[in-house]
Amino acid sequence: MKKILLVLFTCLFLSGCGNYSSKDAMKDLEKKINNLNSYKIEGQLEIKSNDDIYKYDVEASYQKDDKFRVSLKNQTNNHEQIILKNKDGVYVLTPSLNKSFKFQSDWPYNNSQTYLLQTLLSDIQNDSNRKYKETKNSYIFTTTVNYPNNTDLVKQKIYFDKSLTPKKVYVMNKDGDVLIKMTFKKVNLKSKFKEDHFEIEKNMQSAKVEEESKPVSKIDSDTYPMYLPENTKLANKETINLDEGQRVIMTFEGDSPFMFIQETASKSEDFNIISVYGEPTQLATSVAAISDNMVSWVFEGVAYYIVADNMSETELMDVASSVTTMPVSK
Repeated sequence: MKKILLVLFTCLFLSGCGNYSSKDAMKDLEKKINNLNSYKIEGQLEIKSNDDIYKYDVEASYQKDDKFRVSLKNQTNNHEQIILKNKDGVYVLTPSLNKSFKFQSDWPYNNSQTYLLQTLLSDIQNDSNRKYKETKNSYIFTTTVNYPNNTDLVKQKIYFDKSLTPKKVYVMNKDGDVLIKMTFKKVNLKSKFKEDHFEIEKNMQSAKVEEESKPVSKIDSDTYPMYLPENTKLANKETINLDEGQRVIMTFEGDSPFMFIQETASKSEDFNIISVYGEPTQLATSVAAISDNMVSWVFEGVAYYIVADNMSETELMDVASSVTTMPVSK
């Protein structure tokens, strides 16, 4: 009898014998995240678009009173963008252009974010049909996701270690294909930040721009959206030479007409803050700004705009996400 009791006690003490339920994990996770004063996360973000995979070094910081800073650096060309939230608003900083875009936005709470603890917790809390699994080394939650402008993303698996520290997140489509993968390499839940860590000027000054690509003065490649709304096709393409650079305007006509504009992006001598009506959203190649009739982003020295009067934000994003450089037969 004593041996049986000892085995039972040991089992319960070490692993709960499977008794650490979804409810227990949720309770402990809520307590852990809601009581945080700060944290700093370092990791790698992978986004699959068409047949390409884009990799980013991610550094995400949080401080109590709703301050966030997320640095996304493209591993291929070292192009860096910083998403910043402080008492003055939400900003997307593009140091390579010496520009910042300001949003009146509820970011990061208005959609899923794979690299922020608060939004991961929110996704788990908001899914009453979430699934929970315990393995030898992990607690795994499977939940729905909230990406209002990307209908391909429908669910995610969030992996925590036995101390409820996130290890990785897989975001999948309806077929279970992983389109976004976030891998956590370092998680510090007691970070100390300097007073200006979440301020615009300091971030613009300290951001290191080490892009391998030279400034673009001409648009040489043929870049097109691979997805077009039904009964919509390219009607005209015009190249305009500017005082500094070029602009390419493609006009698409049909049931869902729109314009696709590419323009060489120049670096401002003076730091500019540009107000944007819309929301910051993640494309594979860049952080974009989306509003009710336009989506815009910058990638490798070229600014892209898709403008339409009668397309939904979801359809605008479908077109933007499909933009790719392709060879054109002569």
